[in-house]
Amino acid sequence: MAVSGRKVADFQGSISKRSAEDFDHRCEPCLAIGQQIEAHGFCVDCQEHLCKNCFAYHQRLKANKHHQLVNKDNMAKHAVSKESDECTERCQVHKKEVIKFFCPKHEALGCNDCIVLNHRACDIYYIPEKCTGIGDSAEFRELLKELDQKVNEADNIVKQASNREKELDSCYDKLFKEISMFRKEINDRLDQLQKQIQTDADKKKSTDKQTVKNILETCTNISSDIKQLQSRLQDYKASQQNGQLYIAMKQAKSKLKSDGIKEADRSLEDTNMQYTFDQNQDLENMLSRQNALGKLTLSSGVTSKRMKPIDKLTRKENINIMTKSDLEACWISGCVVLSSSKLVAADRANAKLKVVDMNDKAVIEETTLPSKPWGIAVMPQDHIAVTMPEKKEILIMTTAGKLSTVRKFPVKGGCRDIAYHQDHLYIICSDPKCVFITDTQGNAQNTILLDNKRFVDSYYLLPSKDSRHIFISDLGSDSVVSITLQGGISAEYKIKNSKYTHGMMMLDDGSLLVCHGWNNGSIHRISGDLKQCHTMIQALSYPRSMCYNRNQHEVYVGCWGDHIIVFSAK
Repeated sequence: MAVSGRKVADFQGSISKRSAEDFDHRCEPCLAIGQQIEAHGFCVDCQEHLCKNCFAYHQRLKANKHHQLVNKDNMAKHAVSKESDECTERCQVHKKEVIKFFCPKHEALGCNDCIVLNHRACDIYYIPEKCTGIGDSAEFRELLKELDQKVNEADNIVKQASNREKELDSCYDKLFKEISMFRKEINDRLDQLQKQIQTDADKKKSTDKQTVKNILETCTNISSDIKQLQSRLQDYKASQQNGQLYIAMKQAKSKLKSDGIKEADRSLEDTNMQYTFDQNQDLENMLSRQNALGKLTLSSGVTSKRMKPIDKLTRKENINIMTKSDLEACWISGCVVLSSSKLVAADRANAKLKVVDMNDKAVIEETTLPSKPWGIAVMPQDHIAVTMPEKKEILIMTTAGKLSTVRKFPVKGGCRDIAYHQDHLYIICSDPKCVFITDTQGNAQNTILLDNKRFVDSYYLLPSKDSRHIFISDLGSDSVVSITLQGGISAEYKIKNSKYTHGMMMLDDGSLLVCHGWNNGSIHRISGDLKQCHTMIQALSYPRSMCYNRNQHEVYVGCWGDHIIVFSAK
């Protein structure tokens, strides 16, 4: 029977514990018994680093009496570089044997007994022969890179799980706010029925929160284990223990095959439910029924669904959005996805909103507005918010059936882009240069004034996932800037050789896709801390706005012209 790679639990248990400090050298006698202690001296004869206790005890032994000891400052002068291909780790199956072999066919480490019993017909690697120089190999470097990526994946799930935990509370609170408002209109008979629904919601919330808690614990542990493993790899490389490094690398590869993160992701998706309250309008008849007040319903949270990682964009096609009644070349200053098959585009040049059927690749509805729109944001309950810069107002419109205005409210500046996030609307304006934050009814919550010297001509904005920062694309300075809710600049990125920064969209990891340029435009991906950037697509014609279809894994770019560009993000 072949020996398979180690299980996760065995693998985690094999990781040595280490100090939180980083030492240049560790006491080698102590290291042999699993203790990480900083070296404070060196024995020239033994060529060993020693801690304070071992240093003091070393010459007390008769055999070591005449050994030359040097202090910490002189260790480097006397240490002789040594590389060890020796394997010292004991086999988990045959406790008295040392691991010396690796079977590439079964990806299994083993001792002499393992090989004889289970891998007699396999081509076996003898580790001391194979491990020479392994610390400088491409395999080692690639393994460290993969481990970093695995840590990032685990940390990303931790962040999403933390956000989901907050969403559960928010969704729960919103549910009972709706119940309370409805409850005021009926008599005391409904108290008993309300408790029944609340019990159902409590059970669901308790189950979901426990799932999220388990996910947080699992991913945090995986991330911690990998970080310890990375440290162990670095330590073995630094001490040139190539045999141990080889073993640890194979163990690390086994760790990378763990499905813990994927399972946590699937479990988190199972909690992705929206709590809503269905009101029953026929009050007199419903009072005598068991479900008189209504019932708790669960629906998938579309806004929380994970976006697949976007590593590249592949151009698929153009969708013609010019209609017979258009008088000007289209200028798609804003666009949003309503569903897997519908998109709404703000055509600023023709003062229209256009609904595009993405299956038929055609405009199926257009609404002429009283002035030119700019930005669009998707809101709950099939609503969208549209900015009207010339009229200095926001239109709240329904998308259920034909587009129509539900209400509107004024803003003090020339409003441009708009974003919806956690029951608030974020609006960037000119004259005065500021960001308005309102509730969905238009009640002002905060006004963030922008520095006139720093911000020249700001067009688009995006709130960060944690609502602590706001990203602004400034066309005048050709940069993306992150500001705090108090207006301070926390980070900035100016893209080299690129002008005219326009629309943005945010990815699940907090990084941004940003449109740039005129007739030779491009799309760049910028990290959430605004420190790194790389080009995704070039040679675009006047890109202006962006949105993402999660179900189809497509990015749509609205342009100045007669088309929307469709990119595959798979």
